[in-house]
Amino acid sequence: MSICGILAFLAVSVLMAASDPIEDAILQCLSLHSDPSHPISGVTYFPNTPSYIPILHSYIRNLRFTSPSTRKPLFIVAPTHISHIQASIICCKSFQLQIRIRSGGHDYDGLSYVSQSPFAIMDMFAMRSVEVNLEDETVWVDSGSTIGELYHGIAERSKVHGFPAGVCHSVGVGGHFSGGGYGNMMRKFGLSVDHVLDAVIVDAEGRVLDRKKMGEDLFWGIRGGGGASFGVIVSWRIKLVPVPEVVTVFRVLKTLEQGATDVVHRWQYVADNIHDDLFIRVVLSPVKRKGQKTIRAKFNALFLGNAQELLRVMSDSFPELGLVGEDCIEMSWIDSVLFWDNFPVGTSVDVLLQRHDTPEKFLKKKSDYVQQPISKTGLEGVWNKMMELEKPVLTLNPYGGRMGEISEMEIPFPHRAGNLYKIQYSVNWKEEGEDVANRYLDLIRMLYDYMTPYVSKSPRSSYLNYRDVDIGVNGPGNATYAEARVWGEKYFKRNFDRLVEVKTRVDPSNFFRYEQSIPSLAASSLGIMSE
Repeated sequence: MSICGILAFLAVSVLMAASDPIEDAILQCLSLHSDPSHPISGVTYFPNTPSYIPILHSYIRNLRFTSPSTRKPLFIVAPTHISHIQASIICCKSFQLQIRIRSGGHDYDGLSYVSQSPFAIMDMFAMRSVEVNLEDETVWVDSGSTIGELYHGIAERSKVHGFPAGVCHSVGVGGHFSGGGYGNMMRKFGLSVDHVLDAVIVDAEGRVLDRKKMGEDLFWGIRGGGGASFGVIVSWRIKLVPVPEVVTVFRVLKTLEQGATDVVHRWQYVADNIHDDLFIRVVLSPVKRKGQKTIRAKFNALFLGNAQELLRVMSDSFPELGLVGEDCIEMSWIDSVLFWDNFPVGTSVDVLLQRHDTPEKFLKKKSDYVQQPISKTGLEGVWNKMMELEKPVLTLNPYGGRMGEISEMEIPFPHRAGNLYKIQYSVNWKEEGEDVANRYLDLIRMLYDYMTPYVSKSPRSSYLNYRDVDIGVNGPGNATYAEARVWGEKYFKRNFDRLVEVKTRVDPSNFFRYEQSIPSLAASSLGIMSE
């Protein structure tokens, strides 16, 4: 190890003991490399700072990662100016710290705020500008903004514009976009990142790059390839989409006793090729009814049109659901956002500006893609397994429409034509303790294993924004191509190789790394280690 490396290692060791001189040294480094008119000291938090724990915990959405045994960052920077980002990169390099980049904190396995190596967190929550330009129908939105803040900003300016992003309003834009975020308009318009026109990123050298400066390969990579492998994405320029002044939603429940098996079976054949303006999600839950175990299928829908048109579409294409006029609720697009986020009808749109409106839970999520309908007999087996396990829930999101028209190589997100629907597996719990957590983790893994015959193969695909370390992680140091390929092809299929090429070119030393980051062939071949 070089003299500089030894000094950096000693500095980190001292820092781990929370020594004030090292904190001073880090602050001096940060101040030296940031704009003095925006003092970085005011947005830097060490463990002995009163705001450190509240800021650390405020964007941990999964309580599994708040335990005392979870390794904590050596400091947190909540940038309010782009120079804070540049300085953090330079100084983390100097002190040989890894860096975790957090926007909304919804990554399910905590990879944006947990590390086994000495690390710092760059928390983007204070960078949340939303600038709507109706003249060219675009928005510049900061990565620290939430989806709710983006939607609210659009709705303040227009009743006939929207954006095809997610349905949970507290998700951060940065992670949502860079991971290929989707929502209930994806059959009409595709993914959120299918509508990204430009972005501003700070790379591993601290350079500020827009689309022209970063080049088309890196611009391709950050739209669905996970931005945190390549740099810190500061903001995004997106193209708005048209929405009608009146949309229609419905929520219809069916249990097994009410024919849910037949309806779900039929849904598999129609949901991906029904009218492109219609998105029907199915949430399958094990419940008890009159003391007996059963399965409840909840059909949530958004239709970009009025109720009369919707009823005609459903009568022609999906009469098995039995939709009637009383089930249909007409409203504005922005009100449909609230409906889908489970707010009561009539709730003020200002609720979208709230970042912490529900208590956090312990949770685990997984994902799959289904390419052939599951038979009724197969579904009945799934129901029996779910009732046996009692806790895991399945959410089925239909594909088709615009999703089937875009090449799987257009952006890193490859899950396009050929997929009927995506499955999200979910289990939540409130009890504390490692034994309790392991019990719930076993339940969701058992259901995932049971579903193996019914889902995609070679590879068994997964969705990047449902981060799942069960499918593979990089080991300590720099991941080899073979090691990362185990999980990488599940998320990206054939696009994984191109992502590796982009990473090797733009971050050869592999500064931006974490448990499922894209590997750099240059770093791997040189044996650059993470100490």
